[in-house]
Amino acid sequence: MSELKSESVTRVPVRDLPTEDRPRERLLRDGAISLSNAELLAILLRTGSNGQSVIGLAEQLLSRFGGLRPLMEADIRELVDIQGMGPAKAIQIQAAIELGKRIARLTREPVTVIRNPQDVADLLMDRLRFEKKEHFIVIHMDIKNQVMAQEIASIGSLDTSIVHPREIFKSALKKSSASIICVHNHPSGDPTPSREDILVTRRLAEVGQILGIELLDHVVIGEHRFVSMKEEGLF
Repeated sequence: MSELKSESVTRVPVRDLPTEDRPRERLLRDGAISLSNAELLAILLRTGSNGQSVIGLAEQLLSRFGGLRPLMEADIRELVDIQGMGPAKAIQIQAAIELGKRIARLTREPVTVIRNPQDVADLLMDRLRFEKKEHFIVIHMDIKNQVMAQEIASIGSLDTSIVHPREIFKSALKKSSASIICVHNHPSGDPTPSREDILVTRRLAEVGQILGIELLDHVVIGEHRFVSMKEEGLF
């Protein structure tokens, strides 16, 4: 079995390829899905060797092993036996393959769907009802009312300076939320919305309407009780 070889000092870097043929530029412009297997490998390899372009080296790899699946089973020594490959390139390929395997083994976490205010309370009641300060949480949802994310927007007494629509909807836009639900707790245990709660909610609803990200509800959590401001007609 051959010993590990060092990489050749004569290389053809990606930057020497015509701009329209550079895999990294094409990925940025058109997305990874637009690249061939050889082009994706070329991004990992970075440079060619001995007058061979990095694309040529990637194509040689695929040809030698007969495609991606056999390449996935190749070990380091088999990789460095290919002209132009060295330990560093082989390690990069092996690391990328292992990441792909681990991603393939991942399982999707159960999806939470919000159908009504009770679902919101079930989701956050135990988390919020013992808090000594008010926590304002935004639930981001997709078009099917599936929870995409939850984030704490503020901690402290609720007012328009702390809960600013700009920050809340900036996050919603970044996450591509179809709609949001706001939730906050009352440490007193009484979930009756305050005047400030109502003002903040109406302001958020107005901004959401302009941006096309609907505020579906604002639920106030108390001690084993909650109030849906939407159901109460408060906005």
